[in-house]
Amino acid sequence: MQGLGTADIMEKAEHNREKMKANIIKITDFHASELDVYARTTEGQLLNRHEPEKGMFIAESPRVIERALDYGCVPVSILIETRQIEGQGKDIIMRCGGIPVYTAEFDVLTQLTGFKLTRGMLCAMYRPPRKTVSEVCAGARRVAVLENVVNPTNVGAVFRSAAALGIDGVLLTSACSNPLYRRAIRVSMGTVFQIPWAFLPEGNGIDVLHDLGFRTAAMALKEDSLSIDAPQLMQEDKLAIVLGTEGDGLAAETIEACDYAVQIPMAQGVDSLNVAAASAVAFWQLTRI
Repeated sequence: MQGLGTADIMEKAEHNREKMKANIIKITDFHASELDVYARTTEGQLLNRHEPEKGMFIAESPRVIERALDYGCVPVSILIETRQIEGQGKDIIMRCGGIPVYTAEFDVLTQLTGFKLTRGMLCAMYRPPRKTVSEVCAGARRVAVLENVVNPTNVGAVFRSAAALGIDGVLLTSACSNPLYRRAIRVSMGTVFQIPWAFLPEGNGIDVLHDLGFRTAAMALKEDSLSIDAPQLMQEDKLAIVLGTEGDGLAAETIEACDYAVQIPMAQGVDSLNVAAASAVAFWQLTRI
């Protein structure tokens, strides 16, 4: 195949510039329905449980948007601060093809959305198809399990730790905050698009993990809990690290169903760590195989 000549390259570049300009839409009406997704649509409405194939999410900041695009997520529209069009947002706009790019000055966008945009850029995207538990666990040696972790900040922080510390996948009970809620995505720095995850079936999550060949370690404060550096934990070929909800921790029946109860030794009279902090300690120790 013959390469492009200089004239062809210049023509194509000019075409791309014109195409990008044609997609820029200056915001003049705060109440335009096209902006609802950024300013007036709730997380529950974005999730669209009745028609999940039409569900959407909001990616915030160029880095997070790039990770979502790299994962294969399909963009719908962009909301961007005017000065970022030729700045950090330029390459992303070019990657997104013919979608609308809504723009205004920073203070206008802050007024519209109700918060300051991280690096001046948001992107509405369709949710990718959900993975199954089996798909997430295929080939995995260390997975994290979140039981009823409802705070999206904590969910996002767990994902970031999982990505940084060698966890192969994350499984969540249905009561957990969705990893594609805006705050969870932002706190995770987009690692929700790098670590595979799935929701567990109702009621028998530990049994499912056992069926897949995993031994299960419940992070729980019990008198007979193993220390997190116990040698037998390190020797497990496939281990699921089970973490509980903020405040109450894991349900008693979950702890009973797990192969191990494990705790992080505490000092200074502190009884426990926040689930996000505990996950980072557990992941660092239990991935050292």
